[in-house]
Amino acid sequence: MSLTAPAQVEPQELKARIARFREVQQEIARQVHRVIVGQEEVLEQVMIALFVGGHCLITGLPGTAKTLLVRTMAQTLGLLFKRIQFTPDLMPSDITGTDIIEEDPSTGHRTWTFVKGPIFANVLLADEINRTPPRRSPLCWRLCRSWPARCAATTTNSRPVLRPGHPESDRTGRHLPAARSAVGPFSINTVLDYLSAEEEMQVIDLTTTTQIAHADPVTNAEEILDFQQLVRMVPIGESVARFAVELVRATRASDERAPDFIRKYVNYGGSVRAAQYLVLAARPEP
Repeated sequence: MSLTAPAQVEPQELKARIARFREVQQEIARQVHRVIVGQEEVLEQVMIALFVGGHCLITGLPGTAKTLLVRTMAQTLGLLFKRIQFTPDLMPSDITGTDIIEEDPSTGHRTWTFVKGPIFANVLLADEINRTPPRRSPLCWRLCRSWPARCAATTTNSRPVLRPGHPESDRTGRHLPAARSAVGPFSINTVLDYLSAEEEMQVIDLTTTTQIAHADPVTNAEEILDFQQLVRMVPIGESVARFAVELVRATRASDERAPDFIRKYVNYGGSVRAAQYLVLAARPEP
């Protein structure tokens, strides 16, 4: 069994790529913290999702800077950011875009023109995914998941989802349907909690004066793709991969080694995707 990607890169080139990765990683954190106060653990988890090429589920109360965090990350990465507001009347065309007829005033000639939707972006925030009716949401959510966009957000007044298929409700009391609440589609599920008193004072000082916080770009799309490949080149031991597989299998009530509390409380265990993301996220830094 081979868990090591074949290295076909010259040692000096590989060293330079690793040095650049570490430099960019540190600079991303520094630039984001020019706008976002605190939330170090959340930022670390979002960057893990970025470098492993996964989706990130961001949960938190209103006003905890979920959208601001994603927008600032996009600015720092030098990427195009778009946001989709999930609503009861959201249609697939609101995500993908649509064809419209445009008429030339001088000639009267009409042509079909495709107007791009928000999905044509590098970083896509699917905001409040728990507010779309179950009948319409599967296609809309699948469109967002299938695109190379990596963030989604939901509003909750309680703890994060712990039991697949049984989410906490949002402030309106509407539950997230099981097909979308399971954390399987996401590599990271992170929670933005309240800040400390000192951190809130920093936010007040940062946002209620004439000063405008801004993050400068430190990288670009091509380099991020290179970093994602670099992470996959990091070797791991077979014992680590086997532990991840056994851990995921233990979440399934049908598995003979599943603990009693899993059989009692869990309806749907982790899929093989969960093991894949565990192994990717567990890879040490290059």
